Amino acid sequence: MTSKRIFVITGPTGSGKTTVSHYLKDHYGVPQVITHTTRAPRDGEVDGRDYYFETPTSFATKHYLEHVTYSGNQYGSSREGLAAAWAKSPFISIVLDTAGAITYARELGEQAVIIYLEVPDQGALVERLTKRGDHPARIKKRVASNEYRRDQELPAGLVGHATAIVNDDWQVTKQKLDALVRHYQMADGPVN
Repeated sequence: MTSKRIFVITGPTGSGKTTVSHYLKDHYGVPQVITHTTRAPRDGEVDGRDYYFETPTSFATKHYLEHVTYSGNQYGSSREGLAAAWAKSPFISIVLDTAGAITYARELGEQAVIIYLEVPDQGALVERLTKRGDHPARIKKRVASNEYRRDQELPAGLVGHATAIVNDDWQVTKQKLDALVRHYQMADGPVN
């Protein structure tokens, strides 16, 4: 019997979380959980694909595992969003900060497969942020933030629950991800 699992991808800004999520989707058909927000859609964004775009009233009707307010807008991942993703595949993924990953580990137990990405060279993280087009002032502010410093090391709440992967060589990272997915495929059954 196949168990439902969620690959929770976490780590500091610039560590490759989105790249890992895309890799799992492209190579294993692992859909990413669609999260909710009260912010307005950006050009080209589609409700139900990029986010579930909510009003403050509709946002309050969901059952959130974790949520935050950022720049005056609410963001969160809901049990309804997990159910919708699991309807597509028994293995799904989500990108979260370490605080969200701790919540998932606590709330979902072994259903949550935590992948903590780390990049030992801080200069490489800043270079990745620059390459992806982040504004230098924004990078400087982000690197100075408490959240950035918090996410630099595996938090105590994830010790013993997370698989740490040093993501400084993409080929090696892919091999580790492949081994992790194979482990759960063998334990739970094939991914769609």
